Amino acid sequence: MADTTVKLSEVEHVKDASNYLRGTLAESIVTPLTGALNPDDTHLIKFHGSYQQTDRDLDSERKRQKLEPLYSLMIRVRLPGGVASSAQWERMDALADEYGNGTLKLTTRQAFQLHGVLKRNLKKTIQGFNDVLLDSIAGCGDVNRNVMFNPNPHQSQVHAEVYEISKAISAHLTPRTSAYWELWLNGESKHNSLLSAGGDDEPIYGKTYLPRKFKIALAVPPHNDTDIFANDLGLIAIEEKGKLLGFNVTVGGGMGMTFGMLDTYPRLGDIIGYVPADKVVDVCEKVVTIQRDWGNRENRKFSRLKYTLDRVGLEVFKQELNQRLGFELEPARAYEFKSSGDAFGWTTGPDGAQHLTLFVEGGRVADRPGQQLKTALREIARFHTGDFRLTGNQNLILANVAPEHRILVEATLAQHGIQVAATQYSGLRRGALACVALNTCSLAFAEAERYIPQLVDRLDGVLAELGLLQDDILIRMTGCPNGCARPYLGEIGLVGRAVGRYNLYLGAGFNGERMNKLYKEMLDEDGIVEALTPLLQDYAQKRQPQERFGDFVIRQGYVQPTTHGLNFHA
Repeated sequence: MADTTVKLSEVEHVKDASNYLRGTLAESIVTPLTGALNPDDTHLIKFHGSYQQTDRDLDSERKRQKLEPLYSLMIRVRLPGGVASSAQWERMDALADEYGNGTLKLTTRQAFQLHGVLKRNLKKTIQGFNDVLLDSIAGCGDVNRNVMFNPNPHQSQVHAEVYEISKAISAHLTPRTSAYWELWLNGESKHNSLLSAGGDDEPIYGKTYLPRKFKIALAVPPHNDTDIFANDLGLIAIEEKGKLLGFNVTVGGGMGMTFGMLDTYPRLGDIIGYVPADKVVDVCEKVVTIQRDWGNRENRKFSRLKYTLDRVGLEVFKQELNQRLGFELEPARAYEFKSSGDAFGWTTGPDGAQHLTLFVEGGRVADRPGQQLKTALREIARFHTGDFRLTGNQNLILANVAPEHRILVEATLAQHGIQVAATQYSGLRRGALACVALNTCSLAFAEAERYIPQLVDRLDGVLAELGLLQDDILIRMTGCPNGCARPYLGEIGLVGRAVGRYNLYLGAGFNGERMNKLYKEMLDEDGIVEALTPLLQDYAQKRQPQERFGDFVIRQGYVQPTTHGLNFHA
């Protein structure tokens, strides 16, 4: 199916000439005349888990002073399933202070992000987290990214088993090139999986890797807390009497689109069948290889798996997958998702272990006046014998808290102004997701993480008057249409068009199984509040028992349901 006559994109040529992701990175990172990398290396650095960025708040002033932009690197550190030890949390906290901007970002893919790392400190930073067995390879780039799963494997025996499968998938699809540990770790890594993967043969990816990024997520019903259908490949665990049998397989999800190009669109994955648990890693590999061979390498706007599927047809794709596997997927099995959010506060697992889920606004772990979250978590890490678990909704679980530590955890949080009770936040705020956007993302047209708390404050005022303050409503905001915070799965979705202006989308499913639809365009803050207030008033008066806001706006005819990415713009 691959067309060898097409004109390849610039990035394809860079990858081909890169000597398995080396390029001129070794020279770029030591050149003292600029804070930037060589242009081709800005593509390659992504495969090593980093993006080159500038502080856009300072661009105009630096230009006036005839200075180059303030370049820095964002580093994304992988955590399959979002699980980190206390030692790893302490190290990431320290690196944020020593080399970053003093904060940690918990991403919507359960990874750490460090922002503001200067080029001269990049190697020292990577070596710093390698010392505690963390890595950033494939944190970005045209490869499989961080594999998502429910962050608490102790929730059940099935969760523990699926967590191990998520780690196996991640390890199997990690690039084999030795460039990562050669460039950053001087050929010596404490992370054994990197060394065992040494060499430059890429049996899965090939010399030019994938046409675009690839995302995988796993979930155990009834919780869709990883937004399975937003991923290129989703795996829905099927259990029976507490035992894992296998997975329903979904393909073709992806949130990105481009304004003004109606042939680009967000899309949810399609369920194509069921596979027993012992064959699921093989299925993942074969889906990746089909995308490697069939994906569009000419125009990166159409390079995701979703466009490959809609170009060749789902049945053709399934036939090719069955042929490469040497067996056919079985018919999909029954399941039910009820929610896509997190359960906050203390919970007790089947084994009696205690877990605390904390709300982290925007996923930003920082010290603010009256709320010193970063300091509190650092102090907890020093005595906590359990884990730190990052959720797909940018929140944090202190898992396996020792009985003798529960009171100490609560006291440490309270001492630093952090309340355990989730009811201190509105339902809207608890369900809010936001990408970083301005000031560091080069693609952002508008604010997101820095602005959404202010908007939620105003909307909470409306909700309080209507008696809806504790009702869970999913709101998602991004600074551009690329969809990093999955805005098209928000019951209220806001996508930046220009500074202070957003498109408003409505009608997504609370369980992550339906996208929203455009309602109004180019709204400022007053326009957003004025557009939503009558809908929320109507919802308070006319909703049916247990009816979610996303379902209500469709039933009342405010928007039509989106049934497929192909009719997202209809």
